[in-house]
Amino acid sequence: MAPPRDTPVAGKFPSDSAYTTDSSVLSLPSDPEKQTAADRDPEKQRSSSESPSSSRESIRVPGTTPDHITTANSLPDNSSINEKAHPTPDDDDFPTALDRLPSAATTIDFPEGGVTGWLVVLGSFSAMLSLFGLINSAAVFESYFFDTPAEYYQIILTYSVMGGLGGALLNSPAYGAIAHFFNMRRGLATGIATTAGGVGGVVFPVLLRSLLPGVGFAWSCRILAFIMLGLAIPSNLFIRTRLSPAKGADGRPKVQSVWPDFTVFKDARFAFASVGIFFMEWGLFVPLTFIVSYAAAHGQDATESYLLLSYLNAGSVVGRVLPGFLADRFGRFNVIIVTIALCVVTVLALWLPAGASQATLIAYAVLFGFASGSNLGLVPVCLGQLCDHRRYGRLYSTAMMVASFGTLSSVPIGGALLDSGDGEHGWKILIIFAGVSYTVALACYTAARVVAVGWSPRKIF
Repeated sequence: MAPPRDTPVAGKFPSDSAYTTDSSVLSLPSDPEKQTAADRDPEKQRSSSESPSSSRESIRVPGTTPDHITTANSLPDNSSINEKAHPTPDDDDFPTALDRLPSAATTIDFPEGGVTGWLVVLGSFSAMLSLFGLINSAAVFESYFFDTPAEYYQIILTYSVMGGLGGALLNSPAYGAIAHFFNMRRGLATGIATTAGGVGGVVFPVLLRSLLPGVGFAWSCRILAFIMLGLAIPSNLFIRTRLSPAKGADGRPKVQSVWPDFTVFKDARFAFASVGIFFMEWGLFVPLTFIVSYAAAHGQDATESYLLLSYLNAGSVVGRVLPGFLADRFGRFNVIIVTIALCVVTVLALWLPAGASQATLIAYAVLFGFASGSNLGLVPVCLGQLCDHRRYGRLYSTAMMVASFGTLSSVPIGGALLDSGDGEHGWKILIIFAGVSYTVALACYTAARVVAVGWSPRKIF
C-alpha cells in the first residue's frame, strides 16, 4: 500500500506533525475508495502477512524521534500482534481513541483536496453563509428591535428558536464533512469555508440597511429567506461523506447514535477546549450584538454605526483564512491561543477606552473581526484534532451543545449589565464582561494545550 497522504512532506509540513498517531491506539479499516484487490481478499492478505518480504507502512508515534519509528516486519510475531493492534472496528470502541496523545487522527489516507473535496468546501461555504450571515447581522436586528417592537415573543420564536434549530442542523454536517477529506490541510480548508460568515456579515447588514427603510421588516426577512433558500441548493448537492460506516457483526452498516456523547469530557483536553468555547461565545456575541448601539449611543449616525459591523466582518474574512493556513504549519492550538489573546487586547485596550472616537472604533472593529474570525475557524479544527474523524460530527455537536448555553445567555446577560449602570458606566461593565470572558477562554485553551503536550512553546500542537 502507498504511504498515507497525511504523512508530513519535508519542507511543507512540520516534521514532528501533531496530526498523526500510532495505529495501535486506533485502528480503522482502510479507506474503501483506496483499497486494492489484495486488501479486499482475506486469502491474499494472509499470504501477504506471512511473506517475509512483505512491506508495511511505518508508524510514527507523536512526540518521538525518527529512531522510534517501527515497522510491522521488525516485530517478532506479525500475526499475533496484528490481531491485538488491529481489532475488528466497533462503534463502541471509538472513544478509546481519546487518550493523551497529541492527536487521535487515524492513519487512513486523506485526499487533502481533489474536485470532490473542494466541492464539499464549497457546499460548507454555502451553508455557513446562511447561518453565520444571519448571526453576524444580529446587531442590525438588535438595533431595529430596540427602536420598533413592543412585544418580543415572535422574535424569540423565529430568530432565536427556529433560527437556532436550523443553524444547528447546518453547522455540524458542514464542518464534519470537511474532516472526511482533509487532515493536514484541514485548518486551511475549514478557514476557507468559514469565510462565508464574514462575507455574509458584510453583505447582509448592508442589504438590510437598504431594505428595512424601503420595503419594511417583513419583506426584508422574506428576501433574506429566498437568498438562504438559493444557498441551500449547493449545500445539499455538495456536502457529502467519504467513508462507509463501520459494520456490525451481522455485516450491516452500524449507525452511530445522534445523542450527545458526554463521556468525551473524561478527556481533559476536550473538556477544557469545550468550556473555552462557552466563554468565547460569551465574549463574542457582546460586540457582535451591541457594537452598532454603542456607536449610536456615542454620537455616530446610523450609517456610520452600521458600517462598523461591516468593518468587523470584513476583518473576519481575512481572519478565517490566514490563521487557518498558519495553524496547519505551526499548530492549531498554538495559533488559536494567540488569536484569543488578541481578542482580549482589542476589547480591553481599544473598545473600552474608545468612547466617541470613530477612528478607534473602526480600528477595534477590524482587529477584533480578524481575531474573532480566526477563533471561529479554528475551533472545529482544534476539536477535530482531539478525536477520530469518523466520530467528529457527534463529538463536535456535543461540544457545541455545551457552548450553546453561552450563546443563549450572552446577549441577555449583556443587556442586563448594560441596564445595571447609567450611561457610560453600563457600557464599561458590558465591555469588561466581554474582556473577562475572553480571558477565561484563553486560560481554558492554554490548559488544554498544556495537558496535551506540556509547557514548551516550541511544540507544534
